[in-house]
Amino acid sequence: MVEDHGDTRRVLTGLLGHFGHSISAADNVESALAFLRAKHFDAIVSDLALPDGSGCEVIREAKRRQNLTGVALTADGEQDDIRRGRDAGFDYHLTKPIDFAQLRNVLEQIAPAHNDGLV
Repeated sequence: MVEDHGDTRRVLTGLLGHFGHSISAADNVESALAFLRAKHFDAIVSDLALPDGSGCEVIREAKRRQNLTGVALTADGEQDDIRRGRDAGFDYHLTKPIDFAQLRNVLEQIAPAHNDGLV
């Protein structure tokens, strides 16, 4: 989980953990890349707008290093934003406010609960 808004990161991490996912949480590009160097992940759920760059940077580097699925979180649901995210490597694009049931369904397809592999 890469999300710079602390409350959102804590809520999503807590809820997904409650449902059996093992999650590493980062609040910026630099921290996310450090996690990617240290551990294998099944998926990355990332905000696109981060304080030190873009979630697009994270997913490009993640896909270069690992075979994983990318889920973009953004306040913008514009077609250009969705296209930019897909071009960077995101497989899914969810618009904030996050529909938790939708996020959970996407993650269950990618990394079933009790599997440790979400960043």
